[in-house]
Amino acid sequence: MSNPSLLILPGDGIGPEVMAEVRRIIDWYGDKRGLTFDVSEDLVGGAAYDKHGTPLHDDTMAKAQEVDAVLLGAVGGPKYDVLDFSVKPERGLLRLRKEMDLYANLRPAQCFDALADFSSLKKDVVAGLDIMIVRELTSGIYFGEPRGIIEEGNERVGINTQRYTESEIDRVARSAFELAMRRGKKVCSMEKANVMESGILWREVVTEVGKEYPEVELSHMYADAGAMQLCRWPKQFDVIVTDNLFGDLLSDAAAMLTGSLGMLPSASLGAPMANGRPKALYEPVHGSAPDIAGQGKANPIACVLSFAMALRYSFDQGAEAERLEKAIETVLADGVRTADLLGEEGATPVSTSGMGDAILAALDASL
Repeated sequence: MSNPSLLILPGDGIGPEVMAEVRRIIDWYGDKRGLTFDVSEDLVGGAAYDKHGTPLHDDTMAKAQEVDAVLLGAVGGPKYDVLDFSVKPERGLLRLRKEMDLYANLRPAQCFDALADFSSLKKDVVAGLDIMIVRELTSGIYFGEPRGIIEEGNERVGINTQRYTESEIDRVARSAFELAMRRGKKVCSMEKANVMESGILWREVVTEVGKEYPEVELSHMYADAGAMQLCRWPKQFDVIVTDNLFGDLLSDAAAMLTGSLGMLPSASLGAPMANGRPKALYEPVHGSAPDIAGQGKANPIACVLSFAMALRYSFDQGAEAERLEKAIETVLADGVRTADLLGEEGATPVSTSGMGDAILAALDASL
């Protein structure tokens, strides 16, 4: 059988730096675990615009459709702010998500014990936190029609349309229930069924899908109440499934429970391909951080954890994903910190590559 294929798109800002550490870990798995990937690399975002005049070349899009998984760093930067909206770096990422039909966005919020003090919430509220937010990614108010800014009378009116079909809700709900079956067997669906017809349909469809998963405990919550409960007692949740807009808001709120955006991975999954693997794009939640780009200060852990998600969800290597996650937990417990994770004054941070060195050493020790 041929090796599984990965397309790496480092992107802009700190993207190439953090991705370089992931490449080292991918090589480690080939050398030490016999898990070899066919890796190709290409451009996205501002880097693609600089070379091709577009944030995603058609050839790169074609590659993304063919490989088993895409691993992306970050896109954007101030030098591209003057560009027309249609060619801004972020459009490359959005094109990948849309044309690959990556409808289920998985955003884990996991708080490593060694970092519990970094959260703005009390330690006992977040220590041991491990929740998964499943956000519908390709429909809803961000894509619905009609949309735009129109003239009405003597003023302008901004219009966006919240629109969901039953099938769009059904497929993301199934993703959430399937995940719950591999986790704590709890799903909380969040919407605004009290004021939005789309929320009423969302609740009805999720309830119907839930009947096919009798082992999973299903609950419903209004999204605003869900935001409050995430701050009050987040450990009550296992898997949260919600729409595009609310998922955008709730996942960012949950991100800060863990203390640092530099720790958070994500996965965007679509329908299975002919080989049974889902269409998949993995990326850290953090942005391109142009203020520290090229300085060796970036935390690579979110990008490394994104690769761990690829091991688990694209390549059925759950044990190896756990090995990598435990290596990171060991490194953090040993006090190894990049600058974003420093709590006490006078402590010395490690560089991006220094964190990579520490993770590789912990992986070696796991053998």
